[in-house]
Amino acid sequence: MIIKRMRHSSGGKYGFTLAEAMIAMVVLGMAAAGVLLPFSSGASVQAEGLRSTLASKLASDLIEEIINTPCGQIIAAYNYSEPQGQVKDANDNVFTDPAYLNFSRTVSCEYVDVPVSPGVYSSDTGFILVTVQVNYSGRTMAVIKRLISE
Repeated sequence: MIIKRMRHSSGGKYGFTLAEAMIAMVVLGMAAAGVLLPFSSGASVQAEGLRSTLASKLASDLIEEIINTPCGQIIAAYNYSEPQGQVKDANDNVFTDPAYLNFSRTVSCEYVDVPVSPGVYSSDTGFILVTVQVNYSGRTMAVIKRLISE
């Protein structure tokens, strides 16, 4: 695009008219938006990845805590839900870091029969299926299922 400079009859000064300056600003704004838009979507993808990582960590930490609990106490101790913003650590303290504010966790434990061969199940119920689900603002971010035996 060639910009032609006009010579004004009064005083012989060169410059742009107001209309030309406005068109140049619009074109520059559109170019800037085209360059900056991918960066803003990249930031949202990065934030989603961070939330997913935190959710996985919350789920795996709780699974590890449950595994280290005697089997006879698991069912009684680990069937509960932590509401949004009330996620607790291993010492039963609520996380105060703002990064955990919109997380919630649900854990369920139940005895299950496990097939030992096709159509034949074990006679004892020494297996516990533990399911930990972590949500962020009501959206499921991580689910871990683990079979624990005595």
